[in-house]
Amino acid sequence: MLKDIAWPKERLYRSGSNREPLEFYLDALSNSNRLDLLLGYFSFTTINVLSLGFARFLFNGGRLRVVANQIFSAEDKATILNAMDPDPKLEGLIDLSNIDQLKYSLDSYGKHFFECLAWLIANDRIEIVIVKPKGKKGIAHYKSGIFSDGFHRVKFKASCNFTTYGLMENLEELDVDLEWEDQQAKARISEQNKYFEEIFSGKADYVEYLPADKIEVAIRDKFGDKEVQELIVEEAELIRLKSESSRNPKIQRVLKKLEDEVDEISRKPRFPYPDGPRKYQVQAYENWVKNEKQGIFAMATGTGKTLTSLNCLLKESEKSGTYKAVIVVPTIALVAQWKKECQKFNFQNIVTVSSKNKWGDELSFFNSASKFTKTSFIVITTYASFHRKKFQDHFKNLDTDTLFIADEAHNLGAGKVAKVLPKIHLKKRVGLSATIHRQYDDEGNEVIQQFFNDSPPFVITYSMQMALNKKWLCKYTYHPHLVELDSEEFQDYAILSRKLMNFFDNNTGRYKKGPEVEALLLARKRIIHKAKNKLSVFKEILQNEYTKKGHLKYSLIYVPEGRDPEYDKKDEHDLDEDDDKLIHAYTRAVSDIDFSVMVKQYTSNSSGRDELLKDFERGNLHVLTSMKCLDEGVDVPRSELAIFCASTGNPRQFIQRRGRVLRLHEDKDLAVIHDLVVVPKIDKAEDHYSMERSLVRKELERVVDFAFLSQNKMTAFSELEEVSDYYNLNLFDIHNNLK
Repeated sequence: MLKDIAWPKERLYRSGSNREPLEFYLDALSNSNRLDLLLGYFSFTTINVLSLGFARFLFNGGRLRVVANQIFSAEDKATILNAMDPDPKLEGLIDLSNIDQLKYSLDSYGKHFFECLAWLIANDRIEIVIVKPKGKKGIAHYKSGIFSDGFHRVKFKASCNFTTYGLMENLEELDVDLEWEDQQAKARISEQNKYFEEIFSGKADYVEYLPADKIEVAIRDKFGDKEVQELIVEEAELIRLKSESSRNPKIQRVLKKLEDEVDEISRKPRFPYPDGPRKYQVQAYENWVKNEKQGIFAMATGTGKTLTSLNCLLKESEKSGTYKAVIVVPTIALVAQWKKECQKFNFQNIVTVSSKNKWGDELSFFNSASKFTKTSFIVITTYASFHRKKFQDHFKNLDTDTLFIADEAHNLGAGKVAKVLPKIHLKKRVGLSATIHRQYDDEGNEVIQQFFNDSPPFVITYSMQMALNKKWLCKYTYHPHLVELDSEEFQDYAILSRKLMNFFDNNTGRYKKGPEVEALLLARKRIIHKAKNKLSVFKEILQNEYTKKGHLKYSLIYVPEGRDPEYDKKDEHDLDEDDDKLIHAYTRAVSDIDFSVMVKQYTSNSSGRDELLKDFERGNLHVLTSMKCLDEGVDVPRSELAIFCASTGNPRQFIQRRGRVLRLHEDKDLAVIHDLVVVPKIDKAEDHYSMERSLVRKELERVVDFAFLSQNKMTAFSELEEVSDYYNLNLFDIHNNLK
């Protein structure tokens, strides 16, 4: 803050004295977030000279407003004109929350420096108004400005221009007024501010306002004015001046102080986006704190579950000065993705744990160090590694205030992971899931809710409907395709259904538990998964899409699979022989559409998966055929077309897969989803018709939910009329019961 600066008693800075003008600018910039300059000559090279101060200024949210005359260097004029028609490739050129990047960008001189300045102008962080005296041949010759930190203001009046030579080469002096010091200073600042605003707002009738294309370029010796020559600085000369200045002991002192401050800022965790967390993410933290720092974040894919949970860690670290967290995720791919997200928050000392890497010594070191010093670290582990004795031996020694984050937390409700839940001693807990409810598993749901001390409507619930309404997810059309079993498949399915009838409770609509039931259900599920007619329907969809668009770019294909992944047992899932045959068949079907279509498989066996996703994003790779991947949390924002051939009957997988396709991308306005739905028509006279009707209703719950949120709801419903009529099911009633 401006009040924190040790101002000279005389309120005067003078070249060659103990208080150089350069010191004033560096101090004031690093302690403010607004600078209004009323100048004669202005040069962008000054920002380069003051790069450390300006980096801090911009990091603080700083905005620079300049009123200057019409004479600029050639580079500065080009920069201003470029900002009026910015190059789309420069979008996101600067991360204003990354002070190291800011320091580098402003300190380096050349093409990148001027591109960054054009970006700052285009994004209204630098605003320039060009004026000259009305009806006169002269130029504007002001040399003053006002710094503000949002609470207090400091005005200065200088003998030097805001140019490199003016600040570093000439003998100059500068006097300041501090708003809080006395009424006279406050009055002078208010008067100066009023005068500046009148000119900057375009209301001053005593100046002529000039467009950027009327800027005159300073050419050596053309104007015969020493001050004009100061605008023309060669790169070598700039380096010399900066080098000489940095050897000045007085400037060294200021620069060292600023370097230390910047270094401290660069190591501090921070929210990765300048605008900070969204309102509901702030509310999620507040609700979580009220719930004894435990809770479930039931948030749709694409609404920022990861950011919301890491914001909790950030807020806790701001209170304690350190952070410690254990993050549990389903797959190795998600370990890598979470590590990237943690790095965006500038979290350090990230230990990744999976079957693919050695981690014991590193975790042991940080865990031990934290007992004696303020040591921060984050552990990201797969579910498969988490419950094993090797990890648990380290885990039990973690401090109780370590934050426990479970991604895709529905996985905690069963298997080997559920067995270790009672042993978890960490008190701060966050469970993340777009689909926290476990289908047909009341016991598992109870385990999860008790562990997180939460129940519906949970600490935060953010539905896909809400995300679509807020335009945080992409709109989509939904096209269900009914697929019939062939005669052999139907016969096998009917035999299994008759056997299952012995274990079905008509009152609850559920099966009794037991290994025999599980084996029968799995065998019947595989028939649905691998229905042969799916491939022919798939080919028809592909051909129609290719004919309509002339390409198949940005397409995801979810190939039928034999069984659901078991994340508590493995953090990567290999394909068996049947899986291989299926994915090859579907990949060949894509290739057969046209020789120009580039298709690759994306499975746990695929090498270079990160590169595959990058090629897909760039459009070099058109189609990804996936099996047992791209479900739990992996981001594929560029995808526009998805074909779901894997009818698992599990609504969670479909919700997650829909979320993959609906993520926003600047080049995507609408996503298209095709869904292959297998619903066998059981003879109404059969004993197991009512059981089948109950199962069909469950399947249609997922389909109806998809359809209701789509842009073509009624068209999608019309595709389902045949099966809903056959089983006497009302689609609107099904939807209403979902609410």
